[in-house]
Amino acid sequence: MKISIITVCFNSEKEIEDTIESVKRQTYEDIEYIVVDGGSTDNTNLVVNCYSEVVDLHISENDEGLYDAMNKGIELATGDVIGILNSDDVLMNEVVIENIVKAFSPDIHGVYGDVVFCKQDDLNSVTRFYSSKSASYRGLKRGIMPAHPSLYLRKECFMDLGVYSLDYKIAADFDFVVRLFSRKKYQLKYLSQPLVKMREGGVSTSGFDSKVLLNKEILYSLRKNGIRSNWLWVLSKYPMKLWGVLKAKLQVYTQ
Repeated sequence: MKISIITVCFNSEKEIEDTIESVKRQTYEDIEYIVVDGGSTDNTNLVVNCYSEVVDLHISENDEGLYDAMNKGIELATGDVIGILNSDDVLMNEVVIENIVKAFSPDIHGVYGDVVFCKQDDLNSVTRFYSSKSASYRGLKRGIMPAHPSLYLRKECFMDLGVYSLDYKIAADFDFVVRLFSRKKYQLKYLSQPLVKMREGGVSTSGFDSKVLLNKEILYSLRKNGIRSNWLWVLSKYPMKLWGVLKAKLQVYTQ
């Protein structure tokens, strides 16, 4: 089984080497690694070019944003299974992809797991734990979804559902998951383990304004896809996020 990992980036010179190194360390060998750069003006592409033995395909051109770049990567991917690894995130350890592959039996269309959030300047300092265990169709009305960087899907799912909608600035991944969960024919498997370390400060987690926009787009997606919800339902997910912060303080995660 070939796994395509897609990393999209823009001016990511400070973080992307960690991301690439985490792919390089994987014990599973049949990996296609695609890096889609949005026309960086810093040294991002110089860093990527130093890893030609790891990166199978590297393109750099202007795009219409994060999700447009992801869509380009999906179109280029030739793997049986596709996953997205952001340019400031890293795979949790060297056997992540191996464990994901083992979880794919013939009847499974997708696999997802947990993630940990870390300080921007210290990947070993965990600030929050995010469990995808409660992700379900019913949970969508609260804005709960599997952690996006932990989600690996057969390419046929993208061929059937379409790619990420450019109608959204920061919630196109949520909208895609709504479409995925709404099709009851897909069998998804949850892995009870952290698969990715995410740096704090991503586009959907930094600042009050981004959180307001995120929840507005979540509600728009739910209504568009025929799922009834409201602001109270969507905001009810935040106590669970506070539990994730407490859990991170009580537990230690290693690479």
